[in-house]
This record gives sequence, structure tokens and C-alpha cells, in this order.
Amino acid sequence: MKKENIRNFSIIAHIDHGKSTLADRILEMSNSVSKRDMKAQLLDTMDIERERGITIKLNAVQVKYTKDGEEYILNLIDTPGHVDFTYEVSRSLAASEGALLLVDSTQGVQPQTIANMYLALENNLEIIPIINKVDMDASDVEKTKKDMYDTLGIDASNAPLISAKTGLNVNQVFDQIIDLIPYPKNAIDNAPLRALVFDSYFDAYKGIIIFVRIEEGTLRKGDKLKFIQHNKEIEVVSVGINNPKEVEKKYLESGETGWVVTNVKDIKQVAIGDTITHIENEEIEALPGYKPSKPMVFSGFYPIDTEKYKQLEEALDKISLSDSSLEYEKETSQALGFGFRVGFLGLLHMEIIQERVQREFNIPVIATAPSVIYKIHKTNKEEIFVQNPAQFPDRGIIEKIEEPYVRMSIFSPQEYVGKLMEYAHSKRGVYIEMEILSNQMNSLIYEIPMAEIVFDFFNSVKSISKGYASFDYEPIGYRRGDLVKMEILVAGDSVDALSIIVEKSRAYYAGKTICEQLKDIIPKHNFEVPIQAAIGSKIISRETIKAYRKDVTAGLYGGDISRKKKVLSKQKKGKKKMKMIGRVEVPQEAFVTVLKTNNDN
Repeated sequence: MKKENIRNFSIIAHIDHGKSTLADRILEMSNSVSKRDMKAQLLDTMDIERERGITIKLNAVQVKYTKDGEEYILNLIDTPGHVDFTYEVSRSLAASEGALLLVDSTQGVQPQTIANMYLALENNLEIIPIINKVDMDASDVEKTKKDMYDTLGIDASNAPLISAKTGLNVNQVFDQIIDLIPYPKNAIDNAPLRALVFDSYFDAYKGIIIFVRIEEGTLRKGDKLKFIQHNKEIEVVSVGINNPKEVEKKYLESGETGWVVTNVKDIKQVAIGDTITHIENEEIEALPGYKPSKPMVFSGFYPIDTEKYKQLEEALDKISLSDSSLEYEKETSQALGFGFRVGFLGLLHMEIIQERVQREFNIPVIATAPSVIYKIHKTNKEEIFVQNPAQFPDRGIIEKIEEPYVRMSIFSPQEYVGKLMEYAHSKRGVYIEMEILSNQMNSLIYEIPMAEIVFDFFNSVKSISKGYASFDYEPIGYRRGDLVKMEILVAGDSVDALSIIVEKSRAYYAGKTICEQLKDIIPKHNFEVPIQAAIGSKIISRETIKAYRKDVTAGLYGGDISRKKKVLSKQKKGKKKMKMIGRVEVPQEAFVTVLKTNNDN
């Protein structure tokens, strides 16, 4: 294989700008897929991707294309467009030399267009601008070109004007891929092996399969390898490529992108972003990987059937293979039993993972959200760390509570800065400074309690800025807070999964709001159900769900009044007994309601 004829590239764009459709046309026009086997979103292999019309997982394929009598190998990686799956994009770009930046001519430059372009620039990739959907009535090509120059600084005067749906001018995309994207210059087959592990997944029959980009050297079936940074050893069972069907090969050459079936049984041995080499190679320098992901949303996952706890752990292990941005650790709840505290990149990411657990592994889960990890100083000078309000000791032995703070940077266009500052202040943020990055982009620096950003902060920032702002954060330690534990009592019993840690000055309003919302969510019973918010032994708010009313005297006609009194007295005794032994089932949406209410306060 001529190294000069290899091109490694990714397709990046805002959501719904046509990435998967362009990937379909590339596969079709390179004759990689017959017309009989062709279907929309061919590289979106999960049912949930097809139903929602979005790409969730990157997918790497190899196609062949002939230009001027010369055959070229094109290693294509299709990427997601939604902001929650940016980590998938960053991993794809680390395995590429170029990126096709797709822009919808009916919508122009959108937030994720900007974010993905900066990711490509960080990886020093050749960026090829492409303008899509030019066949639509709402298309405005000249405005789109101007937007790309003004916002991105990209000259799109020679950008292919295509319709990925019909195939119009897609041949120009092939030409620019070959002419503009550089071939892998470090690709030397007889050099010591260095390969970047950029993805993996679990196959029920083959076990753990990893996707690699061979930077240098050759990888063969039967080779014994090691992860350079994690120092774990693996053996190669088989290797191959997707075109898009799986094709087994004897070896993968330098410059290629392909899959490797390993003998690894322990999922935690696979290190995405690490470099693999032969075990005999000493002092081999690891390839630059990519930054680890930072969770933006935290939630508790508990199996509805408590016997499926171990199966839930295995499910999260297997999903984390194909989604390395997923982070989780074990936790327990008195009300919900054993579960996991899971970190996500956004609300859609959380929703997708919950649905995958249920669909792929048949494990229905209750999703809630515990607190961040607090540091509690006891009166006896002992320090303890707790992450669940149920683990908090009695108030009488607590000297002070400290909560984790982060230094946060919000990147936003100038026009949204005022509203974002107002929102950050409402979340107890402490303003530090504002940096002017360019004529259009500013960076707001805040120090803010981590508890304020773990749920809906990310979503709210996107909403306020119409999608253009983003933020990053880093921990800066613990600070004292005027915090209290607020319990929610349903029918006199404390539901620990509904307990929250809240700032004392906001406790009354938060308790009142939660009780009012739970009154609407929890269904009526045959007895009266009180819902109370309490701090220690003090009740700060109460709502009551009235019992079902049944007219037990409806069938009585005539006679003395004592007949009705006797029946009503019997009903009253029955309700009193039911109130003593009756149980109240708290529906799942109650947990998310408490979480949102706490965040809104």
C-alpha cells in the first residue's frame, strides 16, 4: 500500500447539517456498498440513533476511491453533532489528518460548527469547508460563505456546493480530500509499533474489540502488545477493517485505521486514548491522546429490581467501553438500595445512557441525583467526606460543612455576557474577571460551588446563549458554606433519596416548592398522605394529599340517622388502620422533580 495514497479524515458539523448523509454518499459513490444494501444513516448502527435521527457513536470505515487511474484508501470517521457527544468528536480527530467541516446553507454557522472547528485546529488538522443542502429553497450560499469567513475565519470561496441527499457535486468532495488532506507522513511499516486506541466496544461473541490508528509499525494477528501508559498486556486474536462490513486481515499497516479483537476479559484493562506497542519495545514514547472528559451532569442510577444490581454494573462497564466519557462509582440509598453515581456530559447523554441500559440489557432503572461530595467537620475534630445526604451525621455533632468549589470559565459571544453573568450570580458564583478573546468571544471567570453546576447549569447556559456559549471548570478545593440537610417526609417516613443539601437562606422556599410539586406527582391513596420538608426536627413546610372519598352511605335509604353514623364510624376506623400500615409508593419522576427544584433555587 502506497502511504502517499492514504487519507484519514473525519466529518464534523452541527447537529442535523448532513454528516451521516454525506457519509452515506461517500460509501455509495465509492462503490463500497451496493445500491441494494444502501439505506439512510448506514453508519448509525444503534436503533436509538435511527429513531432519533442523530449520531451518538463515532464509526470508522475504510473505502477505496480511484482518481486519475490511481487507487486511494480513505479512512473515514463519522462523528456525532450534538454538544453532549463532543468527546466522541475529539477522539475521532485524534486519529485523523483532516476534517470535512460541513455547514448547512439554510442555517449557516451554528454553535457546534464553531466548537468542532476549534477542536480540529487544536489537533492541527487540514480543514475542508463544505456547504450542504444547496438544492433547498431556503438555501443562501453567499450568506453562508460570509458567515464562515466572519465567524470562523475560513475562506469558503472554493468550498464544494453539495447536496449530500442527492449526491450533487459530492465528487468534488472526493477531489478535495485527495488533493488537500495530507497523507500520514510518519507511516513507516518497519518502525517499532505505535498505535492510538481511540474507541472500543463489547461484542457478545468476540469479547472486547478496540479501534486503533496505526501511527508507525505493523500490527499482526497473534502479536503480544502492551498499553504504554497503563502498562497492561494484551494479545491480538484477529485484526481487520470495516468497509462498512467487517473484513478480517492478516495485519494492519502504518497509516491504517482498523479494529483489533483482543484476549482481554477484564473491561477495566482497556485504556482509551493510550498507545499500544509490542511488549518487547522499551522506552517507546506514547502518542499524544486527548484531554479526559469532564462530567457536566450527575445522576444516581438504581435498578428497579434490586436483584439486578450486579447486572447493572456489568451493563455500565460494557457501555463505558464504547463511551469512555461515562464515569460512575458505587453508592447506596436507604430507600433505593444499591446503585451508582454516574457522571454525564449533558442531559441528552444521561437520557441516552438510561435508555441504552434498558434496551440493550433489559434493566429498568430509577434515575435520581445525589449531592456532590461534602466535607464535614465534627465537634470532636474528626473530618469525614459524604456524598449522600442520608449519610450526614446528626446536626448536634457537626461543627461546620464545607463544599467543593470550582474555577469556571464561560466562553460566550459578547451579546450574551450580561444574562450569563446574572445567571452565574444567581447560582452563588463569585466573579473573578472577564477576558476578551476576540472581537466576538469573551471568557467569564467565576468561582462557584460545584453543587450549582452538576445538573442543569450546562443546559441553562446553552439556553441563555442560544447554544453559542460553552464552559469548562477545574476543582479549586473546599470552602465553608451555610448549608443544612433538608429531609422530605412522605406519610411520616423520611425518603432519603429525596433529601437534599441546601443553603440555609433558601431552605424554606425550596422545601415549600418541593412539597407542592410532590403533591401533584404522588397519586392519591385510600388514606390521607402528608408531605413535609424538615430540617432536623423542625417542619418548615407541609402539603397534604387528600384521601379518596367514597360515599359509603349512598346505599342507605330511610331509617334512623344512627345507621349512617355507624357506617361512617366503621369507615373512619378502617382509614385510621390503613394509615398506620399503608405504604406510599413514590414515582420515579419525584426524584428528578426534587433535583430540578433544588437547582432552580
